[in-house]
Amino acid sequence: MKKLLFSGLVGSLVLVLCTGAIAQSKYRKSGAAPTPAVAAPATTTSTTPAPIAKPSNTKATAQKNSGSQVASANNNIGSDTIKKAPSGPGSSRYRPGNNTPAAPSVSASNGNAGSGVATISYDTTIQGGFDAKPEISLRNNYAVDRSQVRDRKPLAYEDLREDDALYSQFVWREIDGREKINQSFMYPGKDNNGDQRFFSILLSAIKNDSVVAFSADNDRFTIPLTTNQVMALTGGALDTQEVADPITGVIDKVVTKKAKFSPDSVYTFRIKEQIVFDKEASRLFTRIIGIAPIAKQVAAGKSFARVLFWVYYPDLRPSLTKFEVYNPKNFSARMTWEELFESRFFSSNIIKTTLGNPGDKNLIALIKDPLYRLLEGENIKQKIFNYEQDLWQH
Repeated sequence: MKKLLFSGLVGSLVLVLCTGAIAQSKYRKSGAAPTPAVAAPATTTSTTPAPIAKPSNTKATAQKNSGSQVASANNNIGSDTIKKAPSGPGSSRYRPGNNTPAAPSVSASNGNAGSGVATISYDTTIQGGFDAKPEISLRNNYAVDRSQVRDRKPLAYEDLREDDALYSQFVWREIDGREKINQSFMYPGKDNNGDQRFFSILLSAIKNDSVVAFSADNDRFTIPLTTNQVMALTGGALDTQEVADPITGVIDKVVTKKAKFSPDSVYTFRIKEQIVFDKEASRLFTRIIGIAPIAKQVAAGKSFARVLFWVYYPDLRPSLTKFEVYNPKNFSARMTWEELFESRFFSSNIIKTTLGNPGDKNLIALIKDPLYRLLEGENIKQKIFNYEQDLWQH
């Protein structure tokens, strides 16, 4: 009986020692010496290091091995996690996406970084407008073969000598793209040359064909504009608004918005032309001198017309031969924009002339009623026509 009790006691002691050894091996680093099965006396110095030598490292290792996501998030959250955020497209928890406005720039004042005013900027310009890059078709977009080279050049003007100019007048006209005959000026279709609106064609000539635009201060082409200055005119003015805290009343941010500039807001074009009767050729010539787009803008709740810039028409003619005019009746029977202006296939109203105008004023300054102003423009056309016809009377 005593032997049976002694054997059970020894077995229990061996089981306890084995369980302790297994528990200590959980915290033992790899490559460390094995822990002896029998505990050493208290007075004996142990050459084996303590089971838990570096609590922080072993704890992190144990948490990583256990796969605890909560502990890992608590240990890694902070600036290091933000720096390791992916830099590719898209958004994450710590970095705004592509469509999210940029973080406001806070300016420190009085040595306090939190007392600055945030400045937030938004660009609300309509995308895909005048300055959009044209998309090239990768396949033939037509049922017919259009692979032939279309290198068109405008015909040279006939030389007009000053001594042969028996009669001459300057006339300013305005083309309204909303009229039925002028709807080709507002055709929003796209092809390999880009947007087909006439104003887009003007911008394309300025950006790609080195056509010089001039300031709208006058129509004599005195102040040239750079391409960036021209593009700034199509972006609208900046609208800055201060936003105050509703509780304290302190201005905490400034919002700057770029006004919208719709592609359809430019539907009026002003033309400056000279009418000359050449006595050598015995005919009346009409030569376009310049073209200016006019935008309709709203300020203080009122709409007004604004001349953006002037383009010298003889410089623009080579660019106009690259673009074809929309033909609503036959798409294959299209002419170039240079042919449209030279053939006078547009409707316009006279707004100013040098005929009987010693004050050099527009008709709107001389005649307030719009109906009588329109009739006066037709009267000027008839006077110029009658001069040529009267020369042939016998």
